[in-house]
Amino acid sequence: MKRDPLQSNAPARTLPFSKRQDRDFFQVTGMVDHGDHRGRLLGFPTANIAIPENDVLKGVWAGTVHIGPLFRRSLYVAAVSVGDRPTYYSQGHRLLEANLLDFTGDLYGKTVVVTLRSLIRPQRKFSGTDELVDQIQDDVSRVRKWALEAGLGGYLGEVQELELSKSHGARRP
Repeated sequence: MKRDPLQSNAPARTLPFSKRQDRDFFQVTGMVDHGDHRGRLLGFPTANIAIPENDVLKGVWAGTVHIGPLFRRSLYVAAVSVGDRPTYYSQGHRLLEANLLDFTGDLYGKTVVVTLRSLIRPQRKFSGTDELVDQIQDDVSRVRKWALEAGLGGYLGEVQELELSKSHGARRP
């Protein structure tokens, strides 16, 4: 029986459920901590934030991540997993893992604000890595679609912007 090696003393603050401008969302503020680097090995690096038990519904969410100090924050669209990673751990610690779409850089030790906007699917255990990677690819695709529908296409990478331009018949200079 494997146990989750992630131990974190990083404080996390969760706003359990908020309503703003007629939209429902969860918001978590925390410091990005080192995990077991599995996301990076699978091709989906994540910003890991330890969160208290029972604060947020387990599953994969479409959301956004703010990086940086107030009034100078950068916004990224993210596929966010909340749960205890049952594919790899029988008794994992609850963790929020945010895959910031089209982001490159180092977030370790930085405080981020993660806003969970739309539940994509519940957490589940997969038969192995290949099945999990296939599902993550689908999750990321669904999050990209959500971002476009939510008017956040401008926060996706250039490749996505080109696809958006083509789908609307617009030409890029």
